[in-house]
Amino acid sequence: MKVPGLWLCLSFGCAASPGPSCLSAQFRRPGDFILGGLFPFGKDTVNLTARSEPTQLLCERLFTDGLIWALGMRFAIDQINNSSSLLPGITLGYDMYDTCFEPLVALQPSLLFLTRKGTTGIGVLCNYTEYQPRVTAVIGPHKSDLCLVTAKLFSSFLIPQVSYGASSEALSNTELYPSFYRTVPSDKNLVEAMVQLLNQFGWNWVATVGSDDEYGRGAQALFLSMAGADNICIAFEGLIPTELAEPSAKQQLEDTVRLINSTKVNVVVLFAHSLPAQALLEHSISLGLGKKVWIGTEAWMLSDIAASTPNIQSIGTVLGFVMRTGTVPGFQEYVAELFSSVEQEGFCRRSRELSSLMAAEVLDARCQECDRVTLGDIWPTLRVTRVQPVHVAVYSVAHALHRALGCTSRGCPRTSIRSWQLLHFMNTLLFEVNGQSFRFDQSHSTNTGYKLIFWAWRDGTLTYLPVGDYDQSLYIQKSQIQFHTADEKEPASECFRRCQPGQFRRIKGFNLCCYDCTDCSENTFWSSTDSTGCSPCPRHQWAPARSTRCRDRAERFLFWDEPLGLALVTLAALTAALSGAAALLFLKHLRTPLVRVSGGGRSLLGLLCLLLLSLSCGLYVGRPGAARCALQQLSYALCLNGAFSALVPKALEIALLTEFPRRAPGLLRWVRHGRAWLLVAASFLAQALLCFCHLRLGPDFLVADYESLPREVLLVCGTRSWAAFALLHGYNSCLAFVCFLCTFMVQTPGRRYNVARGITFATLICFVIWIFFLVIFATLRTVLRAVTQICTVLATTLGILASYFVPKCYIMVFRPDLNTGDYCQNPGEDEPEEVNR
Repeated sequence: MKVPGLWLCLSFGCAASPGPSCLSAQFRRPGDFILGGLFPFGKDTVNLTARSEPTQLLCERLFTDGLIWALGMRFAIDQINNSSSLLPGITLGYDMYDTCFEPLVALQPSLLFLTRKGTTGIGVLCNYTEYQPRVTAVIGPHKSDLCLVTAKLFSSFLIPQVSYGASSEALSNTELYPSFYRTVPSDKNLVEAMVQLLNQFGWNWVATVGSDDEYGRGAQALFLSMAGADNICIAFEGLIPTELAEPSAKQQLEDTVRLINSTKVNVVVLFAHSLPAQALLEHSISLGLGKKVWIGTEAWMLSDIAASTPNIQSIGTVLGFVMRTGTVPGFQEYVAELFSSVEQEGFCRRSRELSSLMAAEVLDARCQECDRVTLGDIWPTLRVTRVQPVHVAVYSVAHALHRALGCTSRGCPRTSIRSWQLLHFMNTLLFEVNGQSFRFDQSHSTNTGYKLIFWAWRDGTLTYLPVGDYDQSLYIQKSQIQFHTADEKEPASECFRRCQPGQFRRIKGFNLCCYDCTDCSENTFWSSTDSTGCSPCPRHQWAPARSTRCRDRAERFLFWDEPLGLALVTLAALTAALSGAAALLFLKHLRTPLVRVSGGGRSLLGLLCLLLLSLSCGLYVGRPGAARCALQQLSYALCLNGAFSALVPKALEIALLTEFPRRAPGLLRWVRHGRAWLLVAASFLAQALLCFCHLRLGPDFLVADYESLPREVLLVCGTRSWAAFALLHGYNSCLAFVCFLCTFMVQTPGRRYNVARGITFATLICFVIWIFFLVIFATLRTVLRAVTQICTVLATTLGILASYFVPKCYIMVFRPDLNTGDYCQNPGEDEPEEVNR
C-alpha cells in the first residue's frame, strides 16, 4: 500500500519546475552540532521531459538514490547519538537539502550553511578564526561538478566538507580545496585499474567517450594521459551531452556512434552518469553499432536506467569497476522501520511542526508526482545503492569532533569548537567504522579498492557478477567472463599486431598507433615492450639481428692456433731457415771469390739480420700489447737497416769503379776493408737514434677497435704519429735508394758475375713491397693488418734473399766452377781482388 503524504512528512521531494525553484530544505533535526547534508533528490522538468518514459517513473528513479543516501546520513547520526563511546552526551543534528543536480541550486543551501549561527546573515570579516557558522561540517554533494563549486566556498571558511561520491581528480588539489574530503577513491585510481584491464587483455586500440560534465571530462583526460603512457592507442575520443533535451543532443549522440563505428574498435571506455550513458547505448543499438566490449564505471553500470534500455543485451560485453564497499549493518532494517513509522499520525504531525519552524528560511515547492512511494518501490535500489560512503563520511566528522572536544568514555566537555579546528584531526586521524579502519590520504581521499563487475545475463535477468579485484594491482577471473564472441573468448582490439621480441614499431600513415614490426639490426637490441626503436649496444658488446639483449664482444687478433696464423708462422720459420742456411753456406765459403766480391763478412751480417727479421714475425701473432706494438716497428727498422747497411759499401764501391774510375783509387779505401765496417756501424747507429726519436715522438700503441668487426673487438697496433713512422722507415728507404742509384746503370762484361744486378733487384723489390704496404697499412682496420705486416716482412726478406743471396748460393752449391777470380770480379776492375783484404 502506498502512503500518501510521505514526502510531506519526511520533507523529501523533487523539482516541479526548472531552475532553482525546486525544493531546498528537506529535513532538519536540532542538536549540539549541526551537519549539513546535500543530496540529489530532484531534476528539473526540462530534463525529465526529454525522456520518453512517464515523468512519475523517471522522478522515482532519480530521487531514490538521493533518498537512500539521506537516510544513510540520518541512520549514522542516530547511531552516534545513541552511542556511549563516540561523542557521549553530545547530540548531532542535521539540515538536509536538495541540490536538484544543479550547481546554482546547490549554492542556496551552501550559503545557508555559511550563515552565522543563530542568524540568517554571513559575516564579512578579516579574520574568521572565531566565526561560528550554522553547521559544523557538510556531507555531500554527490557529483563532482557540484563539489567543485561548493568546495571553493566551504574552503574559504575552512568548513570540513566530506563528499560520498565526487571522484574528480581536480578535487585532489589540497591547496585549492584544503577542507574538502571524500570517502571514495579519486578517478586516478579508477583509470589506473582500467589501464591494467586493457593491458591484461591486450586491447590497445580503443575508443573513449565521456559525458560533457566535470566527471566525464576529468576522467577521460586522466585516461588519455595514462593510456598513452602504457602504449594504449585511442582511436576516438568524444563527449556526449548531459542535457538530453537540447536540440543538438540527438545529432551529437548519432555522430558519436558513427565515429566509433568508423574506427573499427572492439572496446569502448565510457565515463558517464546513468542518463547520458543510457542515451548513448540506446543510439548504439538503434544505429546498429554492433557488439563491443563496453568498459564502464559505477556511475552507470549499477543503474537500472542503463540496464533497462530495450534490447540492451545486444550491445555486447559489459565490464566495469565499482567501488569495493562493505555493508552497513542494520540499515535496511532501519529503513523498513522508518517506513512503518510514517503510517503513524504522530510521526507526520511532529514532522509538520518541525517544517513550520523552518518555513521562513526555505522554499517549499514540491513535486506532486512523487508524493506516493512504498518500501517496495525503493527496496531493489536499497540493495544496490552504496550507503557505506555516506556512513563513513558522517563518522569521519564525528571522530574528528570527538578528538577536538577531548571527549572521554564518561562524556564530552561543553566547549565551543570551530569548524576549522576539525581539519587537523581529519588529516591525521585513523578511525574505525563497523570494524573497518579508514584514513584520509594526502589527497583527502579514501581508497578501498575496486571490484571488476561483469554484466551476466541469466534467463533474461541481469546479474552483477564480480570477476576481479583491484588494489594497486588487478586480478581477473577470466574464466568467469563470457564474451560476446562465438567462442566466448576475449576479442582482439588492435590496429597493429603485437611485435615479437627483437622487433620495434615502425609507424605507418598518420596514426601513431598503427605500425609495422621491423627487426632490430645487428648491434642493436629490443629494450622494452612495443618500443618504437632499437637501442644500440654498448661499445664493448654486440647483438645479432632481432636480439633482445647484448652480448660481450670477444677479442680478435691473429691467434697462434688459427690456420692463417699457423701458415704465416710456418712461412716465417721457413724464411728464417733459408736465411740461416744461406748464412752457413756463406760462412763455409767465406774466403771464396764469390763471397768476397759480395761483401765478405758484411754479407754474413746481412743474412743474420734477415734471419732476425724473419723471426720478428712472431711479434705480430698473439694478443698485442703496448710493448709488443712498439717492438714491431723497431725490430723491422733495425733488422732491415742491418741488411741494407751491408749492401751500401758494395753499392758505393761499384759506383766509384764504374762512374768515377779516375777518382776511384783514392776513395775506395773508405768503402773497403775495415772502414767499410765503420760505415755499416755508423748507419746502424743512425738508425738506432731514429728508433729512439720514434719512441719519444710517438710509438705504436694498442688500439681496441669496436667498429671494424660486428661481433668482436679488434686489438691492433695503431700508429700514434705518422711523422715518427716516416722518420723511422725513411732512413732505410734512403739507403735502399742510394743502393739503387749506385747499381741500376752498371754494365758487366760478358762471362762476368754481375754483382750490381742483385743489389738493384733487391732494392727495387723492396720499393714495390713498401708502396703496397703503405697503402694497405694506412687503410686496413681488421685482423688482416697484422697479416699485412707479416707478409711485408716476409716479402722483403724473401725479396732480398731471392735477388741477392740465393743466386750466389746456387753458384756455390751447383756451379763451383764459376766461383773463381776471373768470373767473380767487380765491374770496372781488370784484375780480381786479392784474396786477403
